[in-house]
Amino acid sequence: MTPSDFTGPDFDALFRAAGVTGWLFASDIDSGRELGHGADEPLPTASMFKVPLLMAFCRQADAGLLDPAERVTVTEADRVSGPTGISAMLDDVTISLRDMAYLMIAVSDNSSADKLLARVGLDAVNAMLTGFGLERTRLWSGSRYLVESLSVDAGHGWPFLDPEDIVRMSALDPARANSSTPREMAALFGMIWRDEAASAQSCAWMRAVLNMQVWPHRLASGFPYDDVAVSGKTGTLPTLRTESGVVEYPDGGRYAVAVFTRSFSTALNQPRADAVIGTAARMAVDHLRR
Repeated sequence: MTPSDFTGPDFDALFRAAGVTGWLFASDIDSGRELGHGADEPLPTASMFKVPLLMAFCRQADAGLLDPAERVTVTEADRVSGPTGISAMLDDVTISLRDMAYLMIAVSDNSSADKLLARVGLDAVNAMLTGFGLERTRLWSGSRYLVESLSVDAGHGWPFLDPEDIVRMSALDPARANSSTPREMAALFGMIWRDEAASAQSCAWMRAVLNMQVWPHRLASGFPYDDVAVSGKTGTLPTLRTESGVVEYPDGGRYAVAVFTRSFSTALNQPRADAVIGTAARMAVDHLRR
């Protein structure tokens, strides 16, 4: 075992039993101890692209380039397909930039993400990532392209997909879609928790918002304790399930974790594939705590 790439049989067997291929990286935010399994593999991020967008939004607010309280209207033309937030609403919504950022993270609202991305700018997000030395994390588009490309590439509506459809999907190709690695996604969270991603005030707000994410079935499922806090952001596309975040223990231990999985099946409902993200994260954190 090396610090940067742990390829022991436990992770391989765990992922295989859940019907997925998996990649993982975990680090102690304060000591720097780390553990990886395919940690530097370029992978599509799906909705996790919203984390660097959140950081860029906060940095622009810190610099006075935008006002977080600025109110904008999301119209029918702005609405992006999605099951949550403004995406699921029927009428125009007037809301602050800051509250759109909250919806983008807490319920993964696609419409809020794209409206915010238009305000912050794709180039600004990528320039920030370059400045942080994260060369393998890149944004190429917002949510609208990701969602619409699925049907275009498959040649029919989804989620009724077969393996041939999956192969054609640009949203699942890290060379053509928003992408990162487990190591770099965990690094983003580490910077937020160490107050390095933006001002201390902005980082505190980002931590609070990331802790409000409503989905408990992936990362948080591995830490079902009242005194352990789990904050994060999920990402989901056909066959792709992932989450990155931070696990905080009552003794002060803080661990950034990113788990990516690709399932062997194209089925939409796969509870084992969701749950293995939490189990793998728990295994990694337990190892670091030893």
